[in-house]
Amino acid sequence: MSAEPSPSAVPTFESRVHGCLLGGALGDSLGYAVEFDSINAIRSRYGTAGLTSFGQLDGGSHFSDDTQMTLYTVDGLVEALEWANDGVAADETACLWLAYLRWLATQGVPLPASAPVPQPRWIDGQDVLRHRRDPGSACLSGLATGDMGTVARPVNPDSKGCGTVMRSAPFGLVPHIPEAAVYRLSAAAASLTHGHPSARQSAAAFSLLVHKLATGSDVRTAAEHALSVVEALPDPAPELLERLRQALILSATGTLLNPEELTAQLGEGWVAEEALAVGLYSVLATEATADVQLDPAAHFRRAIGVALNHSGDSDSTASIAGNILGALHGEAALPADWLEALEAPDVIRGMAQRLIAVTVG
Repeated sequence: MSAEPSPSAVPTFESRVHGCLLGGALGDSLGYAVEFDSINAIRSRYGTAGLTSFGQLDGGSHFSDDTQMTLYTVDGLVEALEWANDGVAADETACLWLAYLRWLATQGVPLPASAPVPQPRWIDGQDVLRHRRDPGSACLSGLATGDMGTVARPVNPDSKGCGTVMRSAPFGLVPHIPEAAVYRLSAAAASLTHGHPSARQSAAAFSLLVHKLATGSDVRTAAEHALSVVEALPDPAPELLERLRQALILSATGTLLNPEELTAQLGEGWVAEEALAVGLYSVLATEATADVQLDPAAHFRRAIGVALNHSGDSDSTASIAGNILGALHGEAALPADWLEALEAPDVIRGMAQRLIAVTVG
């Protein structure tokens, strides 16, 4: 008889960084396989439980633009922190904009003549990132303008696609900065491509949630705190407030929503507040059972299964859930067999190490 798994030790900050980035990529990779499929199509292909492991995929897996842009967010932050560590003040949002412009070039989109020509960095030499994996239209069009959008003058002023929230976990992984700075950085970066208040506020709320998790909070406390920050804004996006509140209430009932109920209650995840709500719900609603409490990897498998098996933006919702789970549990949450199937883990770990090196050494 095998011994029951014991509760894991409190993860280190370094483990949370690696867990968050790798966890997001795992969720993204599974979700990307069914991103444009209805739940009926998913069940028809993978069975009544849907897609629940990499072993069900034929021909391997790939992560999408969600992981690409998350890693480029890391690189923009790393460049700004490198300047700061050298005693040179840098415009963090400009560093992020330049990083996203370098990502735009990997998608085969020419840089506009009005845009600066960014200097290449380590991440730009990774061939695995130079694939077009269904990038969001607002991300492409916002960067292709050549204008650096701001909160006051955003590009794509009416867009609130999930392309902001799915890339924003890294802002929560910068230690020793106040949460006001986390919010400011994330909101400013979102405004580079999306102008709708919900896109900006959803990204910032997600970053605040990850920031709380990285310092040892539980998920519900972190989510409630992020909600309270949004509620205190002078102009909170009502749809974000509604979705966050619904995710917290529905996840506390003790009954797991089926995929049809999930999207009916929280949305399909194509817009920012819905993607955040579905990812958050998936983590919270699956954390109460005894086996999950004993085994972080069991929590990861179960939550990702909920996050991706629905008629909606499966890669973004599962990526967000993976980011949350990795920041919560650290690398202990990452199923070993899933990691073996993950595309380019060395690149993801390389970016995690760069962030760690410029923050905690």
